[in-house]
Amino acid sequence: MNTIEQQLWEYIDGTLDESANKAIEEKIASDPEINAQYEDLLKLNSVLGSLDLDEPSMSFTRNVMEIIAAEPAPVALKTKVNSGIIYAISGFFVLSLLGILGYVFYEAKASFASFTLPDKFNINLNRYITPTTLYTFLFVDLVIGLILLDQFLRKKVHK
Repeated sequence: MNTIEQQLWEYIDGTLDESANKAIEEKIASDPEINAQYEDLLKLNSVLGSLDLDEPSMSFTRNVMEIIAAEPAPVALKTKVNSGIIYAISGFFVLSLLGILGYVFYEAKASFASFTLPDKFNINLNRYITPTTLYTFLFVDLVIGLILLDQFLRKKVHK
């Protein structure tokens, strides 16, 4: 639909504002081609307005609702996705992150700033806190974390 035809329809429908309404009236009065198009659209509008609209039967809504109720409900998308694939991908990423984290801790040269305790405490912390004890502590934490993750995932599977 071109713009003049659209403007003519809006003029016929009465949806134009006052300034656009005056502008389109001037175009209709000055241009015989636009005037002819306006007359054709008026005739078409009157024909469309005089048509008898068919109304649906009284039971139309009930029939449509019965047909809709008879159709099977669509399957939710989450039942179509294989959860094993999701678990495998997430497991791969978790193991990758744990591997990277383990490598970073292994390559890190742990050193502590020395500090002195009051004379009451004769504890040599450098003797107890060594890189080996740190690695052991991190390993034990990792094992405990994996055990807790396993228990969590087993609970999910049994539900």
